[in-house]
Amino acid sequence: MLAGEIYAPQKIRLVDTEEPALAGDSIGEILFQPELACLCGSDLTYFQNSYEEFPPRIGQSLHEMIGRVVQTSGAKFCEGDRVLCVPVEHFGLWERFRVTENNAILVDPRPSDVEAVMAQPLATVLFALKKIPQVFDADVAVVGQGPMGQLFNAVLRNLGARRIIAIDLDPTRLEVSSQMGANHTVDAGANDPVDAVAQITGGAMCDLVVEAVGHREQVLNLCSDLCRKAGDLLFFGVPPAVVDGIELKKLFWKNIAIYTSVGPSFERDFPLAMRWIAERRVDVNPIVTHHFALDEIQIAFDTFFQHRDGALKVFVEFPK
Repeated sequence: MLAGEIYAPQKIRLVDTEEPALAGDSIGEILFQPELACLCGSDLTYFQNSYEEFPPRIGQSLHEMIGRVVQTSGAKFCEGDRVLCVPVEHFGLWERFRVTENNAILVDPRPSDVEAVMAQPLATVLFALKKIPQVFDADVAVVGQGPMGQLFNAVLRNLGARRIIAIDLDPTRLEVSSQMGANHTVDAGANDPVDAVAQITGGAMCDLVVEAVGHREQVLNLCSDLCRKAGDLLFFGVPPAVVDGIELKKLFWKNIAIYTSVGPSFERDFPLAMRWIAERRVDVNPIVTHHFALDEIQIAFDTFFQHRDGALKVFVEFPK
């Protein structure tokens, strides 16, 4: 059986491993076989091979996937059921693996497989925005227009935000933002985003700022500048362990409330995301850009990491 191994910075390969099996005394576990997965920005923390913070091990990094239950020791699923599965700590880059049945939900048959996989990242956005006191009628800036920033655009539009301002350094990503729900786009490579947002909002700035850039860059100071006094800042991107240069005094004097978010619920958030996609409340297809076979895993990661050819959501297809 094959599994992924990140053996050097930005180098990944498939290696032979032993077949997993349910323990004889296991209760409530499944043996899961992935069929279709997609890469996430949080997978890049392992791909970059940052040994101090995210030391990669065999089986990392993949966690957005659908597939079949091969075997079960629980009552939640039957053998052959198609499920959305979220492995622990991104240990999903195996042809088969053991996981608790509580980390999976049934796949709704109405959406395509590609759409169904997207219920995983969409659930993280729904979970995060439930924490924000007021989204309806709010002016919102979404800093970072990768796949997660694009999903924030779509959900904010559904929740009734007044203005959704998409900000990114990559103009090709901003071309997709309007399809995903943004009212305004700001090319931060060509314009000062603070000046642009001030002009859009008449100087009031934003009620909510979403940080969707993550680990590789620090934009918290920019987010603070974009936020109005007594506004909300959602720090969504996975941060490094320590971030230098944060202007905390500015956040303090502006009375900005900072929210973080991790760990959606399998009882509420993942099923809700699957339902939104199945009922066409949100269209995830504009951010689906690339497909690769499992044996092309290096090319898939390189494409995603380097934003090749407008890459947003990069999918990996497992052998049948």
